[in-house]
Amino acid sequence: MQRQLFHFPARIQSVIRTGVTLLMFGTLSVNADAETYRADVVIYGGTSAAVTAAVQVKRSGFSALVVCPDTHLGGLSSGGLGWTDTGKKEVIGGLAREFYQRVFSKYQQPENWNWQTKESYGNRGQGNKAIDGENRTQWIFEPHIAEQVFDEFVREFDVPVYRDQWLDRDRGVVLDGGRIQSIRMLSGDVFEGSVFLDVTYEGDLMAAAGVPYHVGRESQDHYGENWAGVQIGVNHHAHHFADLPPISPYVDPDDPSSGVLPRISSEPPGEKGSADDRVQAYCFRMCLTDHPDNRVPFEKPDGYDPAEFELLARIYQAGWRDTFRKFDPIPNRKTDTNNHGPMSTDNIGFNYDYPEASYERRKEIIAEHERYQRGWLYFHVSDRRVPESIREEMSRWGLAADEFTDNGHWPHQIYVREARRLIGKFVMTENELQKRRPTPKSVGMGSYSIDSHNTQRYVTPEGHVQNEGDIGVSTYGPYEISYDSLVPNKKDCRNLLVPVCVSSSHIAFGSIRMEPVFMILGQSAATAAVMAIEDDLAVQDISYDALKTRLLADGQVLHAANETQGARDWLPKDFAGTVLDNSDAKLVGHWQHSAANRPHFLTGYLHDGKSGDGSRSASFSTELSSGKYDVQVAYPPNNNRASNVPVKVQHAGGTTSVSLDQRKTPAIEKAFSSLGVFQFDQRQPAMVTISNEGTNGYVIVDAIRFVPVED
Repeated sequence: MQRQLFHFPARIQSVIRTGVTLLMFGTLSVNADAETYRADVVIYGGTSAAVTAAVQVKRSGFSALVVCPDTHLGGLSSGGLGWTDTGKKEVIGGLAREFYQRVFSKYQQPENWNWQTKESYGNRGQGNKAIDGENRTQWIFEPHIAEQVFDEFVREFDVPVYRDQWLDRDRGVVLDGGRIQSIRMLSGDVFEGSVFLDVTYEGDLMAAAGVPYHVGRESQDHYGENWAGVQIGVNHHAHHFADLPPISPYVDPDDPSSGVLPRISSEPPGEKGSADDRVQAYCFRMCLTDHPDNRVPFEKPDGYDPAEFELLARIYQAGWRDTFRKFDPIPNRKTDTNNHGPMSTDNIGFNYDYPEASYERRKEIIAEHERYQRGWLYFHVSDRRVPESIREEMSRWGLAADEFTDNGHWPHQIYVREARRLIGKFVMTENELQKRRPTPKSVGMGSYSIDSHNTQRYVTPEGHVQNEGDIGVSTYGPYEISYDSLVPNKKDCRNLLVPVCVSSSHIAFGSIRMEPVFMILGQSAATAAVMAIEDDLAVQDISYDALKTRLLADGQVLHAANETQGARDWLPKDFAGTVLDNSDAKLVGHWQHSAANRPHFLTGYLHDGKSGDGSRSASFSTELSSGKYDVQVAYPPNNNRASNVPVKVQHAGGTTSVSLDQRKTPAIEKAFSSLGVFQFDQRQPAMVTISNEGTNGYVIVDAIRFVPVED
């Protein structure tokens, strides 16, 4: 049971700080069992990052302990997310890769194939032999196998783990001189350390220490991101209604005054690109099975009301049939079942207060999500509004009886896709992930697409139901993650690292939030913690060069070769300059998107339809430090291009007009042409404007680059 601390008056605060005085059920009592524990590095949270961090500290010869609210280690990796979101596996190194190697070894043992033969499952989810060599990897696994690996890690390295310990978020963090001295749990137990890591999905220690953070979505203007903010009119995945006939959101489909159906908001969704405090949807990653001897049938949950799923009935009536699209097969005839479709396992809009909520309120939110999701399952097997073929198929499935055996076979970890995010020394944004700007001090890499689930379900002006917030945008290959995104600003805290709720925008976190990345960052943060202790430094002041050397020696991957294949057809090799894509341009008139000719920057380029009428222009504007810059323009050449494209460069000395021949192959990296070297002043914006006035072919708008030039 969770024990709440009373906010005692000042005259007995000194007693409370000893960690032995508690108020239980309204009466003052003494917890005689409260203890004080000490380690060089104190790790708060039981996620996958907690394990890699603890192991790394111990491997480095220092002491570490894990204290966490969890009773099971591994977070989502042992909580149902067995269909790993990897991206490029080549950039997953260190202890993260070792975890997946140990999973592979588990599946070489015959006793771990109880409900299916190893041969019938095949080699799905296994790594490439050419990359792995003798250290083979398995990226798809059952929850209990993952938990076994995490538990074996901490036993092997003799890491003390204090489970079911809940941070006193009001008064449990003792700070002195900008450093955390200790943290106290609701049990009264106190944990002292030299460096602390917050590896929770919620960022509770970070928040309790008074470190700045953000919840919700930033606007497009906040960090200069194309995909930030409210995403009205954007349909990236099959989680919308775009491919279905319009569906009424009203109780009486023809009467708006009848009110909206359950699970639909009547609030306006907000303006496209604007900020809000909504949080992308959560769900449980259920482990299901169709093996009759291991199947627990779906039962009617308490409080079940079939009217809650009237919208789902209308979705099926409209013709949707992809219910089982994300029943991803894992070993032993089980699934990692994820959200898929307009009304699936994501409980859209019911988690907004979760990041900041009390423990009691979070329990309510988690229970609501479980009730909704169990109801969603029962609706599919019991309601005749569900097509018969889908009812019959769903009836074949059930909860896996040998998973989550202490929790009614239900996952012990809700999928907290996003909660608080640190505002630290460096903020990772879409611009770093898509390589428009360089990333300083790499301590690991990500590569999964920028992926946000829906944040709201609303009523369109036309009176139709729609989902909003889903994002699926490529990062165009692996990207680097900055060490400075793991640490607060020095004035905020000198001995805290945050490798899960990292300093990033909502959009960037959509890719960073993958489990392998959390393991990578957990290990890197632990190495930095050890270095801070060795040299008696703030975590912000350690030598990055020395950190980089250690990380590489431990098998971390910090950089990847510049790739030129696939969707990311071309990127500049030299990031010394400032690069603006066509998505950064202010457009006048109608421009058409294309990717037909190469090389092009990022997803493609714009063209004017060969109109030459002067009604179209594209302006690129940015702030530059004072100095001289070579202004360059990128475009894919072709003989149907205009040879007389008018370009204006606004600089410190005025405005210069240049005529650009887009039929010629650019001289710089066969992608950029120089418009000339100009002086710029940081007090006024640098601007480049391309127009189509009087042109004799297609005018292309792709990218602009400003490269510093030394005198």
